[in-house]
This record gives sequence, C-alpha cells and structure tokens, in this order.
Amino acid sequence: MKRTYFFFLLALFIGTGSISYSQEVKRLSLDEVIKISEDQSLQGILAKHMFRASYWQYRTFKAEYLPSLTLTGTFPEYNRIYEKEYDYDSGKEYYVEKNTNSLLGQLSLSQNIGLTGGSISLESDLRKFDVLGADGSTQYISTPVSINYNQPLFRFNELKWQKQIEPLRYEEAKRTYLENVEEVHLNAVRRFFQLALAQINMEIANMNYANADTLYRLAQGRYNLGTIAENDMLQMELSFLNAETSRNEAYNNLNDMRQRLSSFLGYTENVEIELIIPNEIPTFEVNGEKVLNLALENNPEILSLQVQLLESRRDVAQAKAEKGLNANMNISYGLQGQADIIPGAYETLDDQQRVSIGFTIPIMDWGLRRGRYRMAQSSEEVVKTQVQQSMIDFEQQLFLDVAQFNLQDDQVRIAAKSDTVAMKMFEVTKQRFLIGNVDVLELNNADTKKDENRRGYIQALQNYWTYYYNMRSLTLFDFAANKPIEAEFESLIE
Repeated sequence: MKRTYFFFLLALFIGTGSISYSQEVKRLSLDEVIKISEDQSLQGILAKHMFRASYWQYRTFKAEYLPSLTLTGTFPEYNRIYEKEYDYDSGKEYYVEKNTNSLLGQLSLSQNIGLTGGSISLESDLRKFDVLGADGSTQYISTPVSINYNQPLFRFNELKWQKQIEPLRYEEAKRTYLENVEEVHLNAVRRFFQLALAQINMEIANMNYANADTLYRLAQGRYNLGTIAENDMLQMELSFLNAETSRNEAYNNLNDMRQRLSSFLGYTENVEIELIIPNEIPTFEVNGEKVLNLALENNPEILSLQVQLLESRRDVAQAKAEKGLNANMNISYGLQGQADIIPGAYETLDDQQRVSIGFTIPIMDWGLRRGRYRMAQSSEEVVKTQVQQSMIDFEQQLFLDVAQFNLQDDQVRIAAKSDTVAMKMFEVTKQRFLIGNVDVLELNNADTKKDENRRGYIQALQNYWTYYYNMRSLTLFDFAANKPIEAEFESLIE
C-alpha cells in the first residue's frame, strides 16, 4: 500500500512539474523570423519611434509657413510710481504719486514669408487704463485693426534655407526608416543562423555520441577477443567521452541561442523555438551599374551627403550676411480710438502709422566677422572633400558587395554538395571500420570532415542571406520581387 501511495505521489509531482515547465514550441522559417522581428523586436519598434520624431520635426517646419492665430493678454498690470509734473502758476516741478492699473487683450494673426524672410501680421487689441485714487479716471483705448510688416534687410534668411533643407531631411528620415528595417532583417538573419548552427551542432553531437557509443562497444568486444590493440580500444573510449562532452556543450549552447532569439523577437512567454532551415535560395545575379543607380536614387546616405553640402552653403551665406550691414524695417498702419466707455472707443477712430528702419554697421571688430566668414568657407571646402571621398568609398564598397553576392549562390551549391559527399564518405568509412579495413584515425578524420562540411553549409546559407539583405539595405529595392521597398508611413505616425 505504501509503495502504491509513493508511486502515486511521484506521478503527481512529475505531472505537475511538466505542466509548470511546459513550453510552447514554435517552428519558424526564416521568413517568419524576419517578419516577427520587424513587428515585435525592440530594434524594429525603435526604428518606428525614430521616424515619428523626424516626422514631427518636419511638421514643425511646415507649421512655420502657415498662419498662426494668437491671443495674448495682461490681467492686470499695476504700477505705483512717482512722476514729475510742472506747475505753470508757480513755475516749479514736483513729484506726484500715481497708482495705475491696465488690462490688455490682443488677437494677432501672423504669417511668415519664406521668400523674403519677413513676416506680416494682422492685429486687434483693446486696453483699459485706470488711474486709481481720489481723482481716478478710466480710459478705453482700442485698435480695431492694424497691419504690421517686418522685413530684415541685408540679413540672413533662415526660412529660405530651411525650405531647401527640411524636405530633404524628411525624405532622408523616410529612407532611413526603411534602411533601419532592413538592418532589423539583417540582425534577424544573423540570430536565425546562430540558432540554426546550434541546432545542427546538437544534431551532430547526438549523432556523434550514438556512433561513438556503438563503436566503443564494438571496440570493447574486439579487444576482449584480442583482434585489436588496447591503444585502439582506448582511442574509441576517448572518442566516446569527448562525444558526450560535446553533446552537453551543444545542448547548453542550443538553449542559449534559443533564449537570445526569443528575446530578440520580443517573446515574453516561455517559448521553445525550432527553426526550419531553408534548403532553397532565390538564384539571380544583380548588375553592378543597376545596383549603383538604385543606391544613388534610394540610399539615405546619399541624401545625408546632400544635406551636409546644403548646410555648409547655408553657414557660408549666414557668415557673409553677418559681416556686413544689418538692417530691419518695420511698417505699421492701423486705426485707434479712445473713450471713457468701450463702445465709444470704437466710434471715433484715428489713423495710426509707424515706420522704422534700424541698422547695425560693424565699424571695428578686429576681423571677428571676416574670420567667421573665412572659417565657414573653409568648412564648406572640407565638407565638399569629405562628401566626394564618401561617394568614392560608397561606390567602391558597393561594387565589392555586388561581386560577393553574385558568388553566394555558387557557394551555397558547393557547400550543399560537399555536405552530401562528406556524409557519404563518413558512412562508407564507418562501414569499412566495422569490417576492419580502416583504422581509428581514418574514421575520426572522416567524422571531422562530415561535421565541418555540415557546419560549412549552414555558414554558406547565412552568408547568402546576409549579402542579400545587405543589397536590399543599400538600394532599398526588393530584387526577388523586382520592386522598390516601401512602407505605409501614415500608419507609422498614428
């Protein structure tokens, strides 16, 4: 009865443990891992947020060219001051304490003018002015409408340069997002094949362990019969022990790679991933000139270089404008009225006009502005040289990447054939060893080649897909589908 109870508890414990530690097994292909990484990985989510930041920066720039309506007010503005007054009867001056309070409300509609760098505004305001005390009084001063125009003269026009640079930056942000997504894909490929290699190493380790166990038992039998030397038997025992160690290491590495891929894909639950290793690849060659043209058209680095050139020219224009005459013109025209009550302040209106031109002329600054201008010119030349060198390096690296990619399908085909040949060679050598026609060293050599070529095939697959997604990243072009890589940018900002 006690034994029955013991086994019942043991079965319950094992069953409970299996439920607590059960894992959902997900069998994923390379395409599925890439798609999940784009949607769920932290790297993919970060790419979306970086694009959103660039989008709102661009929206801010666009808003500067749209009319803005502003309501401002002061409630209240109290002053207690002493003012000097003149008594004409006595011919003397004296100071009088005055307590005043004013309220102001103003509505302004303004618009920047990018072509000239000026701004125009339409304003309306109402002010209440109270003189407090025994002889207090109240006045309402209204400006129903006034038109104001502000125009910098001979000054740097920031809006003009923003209009050239900001659209390029936003387009660069779009392409950078697509490039970042392809970087996510590249990272997914790398992690996929890290786990794939770990799976293959586990399969190899299990196969080698089973073979070593069989051969060791066979060697023990032959040694007992006296048909092999003790050294050969010890060699087989050592191979068996090494195979057991390799199996344990492969198991730990497999769990580590599974956990890394699971974390990268954003899985928070207990998931065991098993990969479906791709046995087929798209076979096509890419033309170097076509890839270069696509890269020049689509790659965000090209736009970044264009932005750098524009920014350097802007800096030169700014330094040049600041080293000479700076002036500013303000023109204002409106209607103004005043009365003791609000309606009266709008009945009798007088013209209100104001024109002012202010200027700044540097007379002696010890060459400060001229030096800044020369520095800006030198910086522009440096940027031009760097951009030229970057373009040369970009094109050279691009042609190297194209040449490497065009080799990869052959490399995969050769690696697959080598894997098959090495496996057959091992099986033949193993059978010959079993009948005593080859020694242990030859068997171990065949076993090593089998493992190396199996791993070499996985590495060749990884190289192919890495170069493939690198081509996509450089050109933002899907060569398999023969179309540009695109995204729903509007949905990214929701």
